[in-house]
Amino acid sequence: MKTVRATPKYSIINVRGLIFIYILLCILTVLFSRSFFSDTLYEGRVPDRLNLIVFFTIPAVLVVFLGLSAYRLLGDIIARKPGSKFEVRLLAYFFIIVIFAAAPMSIVTGISIAEILRFWRNIDTVAATAAARSFTVDNYSLHIEKFESILKETDFSAQMAAARGSTAAIPAGSAIPAGIAAIQDFQADGNDWKETAFIGEESRRLPSPPAIRQGFVSRELPRDMGLIRYVLFPAPNTVRLVSYNLGDDFDIGMAAIERQGAYFETIDFAKDNIRPLLFFYFGVFFFPTLLMTLIIAISFTRRVTHPIVELTEATRRIAEGDFSIQILSRRGDELGLLIRSFNSMVQDLEKSRAALVKAEKISIWQNMAQQLAHEIKNPLTPIKLSAERVLRRWRNEPERIDEILEDSMLAIIQETEGLSTLLTEFRTLSKPAELAQSWCRLRETTEETINPYRNSYPHVQFDIGYTKDNIIIKIDKHRLAQVLTNLIINAIDAMDGKGTIEIRADLIRKREILYCRLSIKDSGKGISPKEVPLVFTPYFTTKDSGTGLGLPIVERIVNDHGGAIWFNSAEGMGAIFYIDLPVEEKP
Repeated sequence: MKTVRATPKYSIINVRGLIFIYILLCILTVLFSRSFFSDTLYEGRVPDRLNLIVFFTIPAVLVVFLGLSAYRLLGDIIARKPGSKFEVRLLAYFFIIVIFAAAPMSIVTGISIAEILRFWRNIDTVAATAAARSFTVDNYSLHIEKFESILKETDFSAQMAAARGSTAAIPAGSAIPAGIAAIQDFQADGNDWKETAFIGEESRRLPSPPAIRQGFVSRELPRDMGLIRYVLFPAPNTVRLVSYNLGDDFDIGMAAIERQGAYFETIDFAKDNIRPLLFFYFGVFFFPTLLMTLIIAISFTRRVTHPIVELTEATRRIAEGDFSIQILSRRGDELGLLIRSFNSMVQDLEKSRAALVKAEKISIWQNMAQQLAHEIKNPLTPIKLSAERVLRRWRNEPERIDEILEDSMLAIIQETEGLSTLLTEFRTLSKPAELAQSWCRLRETTEETINPYRNSYPHVQFDIGYTKDNIIIKIDKHRLAQVLTNLIINAIDAMDGKGTIEIRADLIRKREILYCRLSIKDSGKGISPKEVPLVFTPYFTTKDSGTGLGLPIVERIVNDHGGAIWFNSAEGMGAIFYIDLPVEEKP
């Protein structure tokens, strides 16, 4: 029993595996997209080469999978395999549905991105950052000028004298000008400095002078957070450190401006490279999803169409008479019930066909037995009459028996030979054929067969010009000659010994199998519509001396060689008999 799979036997990966890869791809997209946007927006850089290789590995692999799937589908289309057109149509319908579903969202997304980019390009981040920094510098310059003015107009000696020996942050009688955060005196003690007086906030106190030269002290954070410091030398070996209060938010604001400036620079970078970044993003995250969708679509259509194709192929084989085919389906298959019903139907058909064939064989043999009995009975009558005639003369007039003896014996011999021929043809038709196949040239065998008839029928023209010389087939040469002889004799009888017999031979291909097509055409009276169904019926003949077994024997020989025979005819237009014989490639 032949079995056919209802699911594709060879597939790159099944649908479940593809769906798993698709989900994994979505997860990786979410994880890596966060990293992508973080690197781009916060650090102002695109992924490096190594990350690019990692990112594009998945799309490259999916492109390979898609190429293999598309190549297989294209191969099926070129080879015109059953179901390939249906598979393409189903795939086209799937794409159309996806496009209709995705088109509105894609249009809205495209318009939104375009508007965001247009708004983004209208933001002058450089000017905003420059204005903020300019304002900060101006503010700092004003504080410097105010601090310098206080230093020029104020003599801190009295305040510091009152502070010497006091433990209070701001001793009585030592008020300091507004804006001054602290005043601190140091006196040299060898290589070290010793604090001698301090006025101001305790958090502004330093353990030693930050500089030993007069002037503004370079600001160091976090030591000088919110302060400007200035060094004075009021007396030899004495350093006075004056701290001016900028405010607690000054340095915090400066840091915020610088930080936002860095962000603005990143925005400017992204704004100038937004299109490459978008292409990169869609190439890494959206394109693989699209490829995965295409691969799943192709695999799904193949999975859906394959059982239908197998059902179609199985139906075709059943129509050709092959009832041994069964289709295997996987558990849970959508078409499992249909396939099981089909297999059950095939089994029922096989049983019905077997019973029908058996009944048909019995009927055929009964008809053949009746026909054979009838054909044997016909010559027995003249044999019996001839024998009775001789016996009667022998009894009544023995001296005159020689007058009828020869005629009677000749009649008996003639009818006996007819019986022998009838039985020989019947045996040829009924017994299994024993074929002795060998390689032979078709044109050469045809020439050998028709040569005797060229001389016997001078008014019949044989045309074999359309029989190619290079056609070599493996066949029982004796049986082939028998086929040609029967068809040629029938053609000559149909033309009453005058006309043209055209013999053609060529190579054709049917369902990937190479055949030799042989045709014998005559210019005779043709076959009437009533006679057409009976042409290959045993013992049917329109000739007075025919046995009606010639064409059934021809059909039997052709069938034994795995070929087929049929004819076309019309009354008054002659007849054409076609024979297709499978061609085995010569080693």
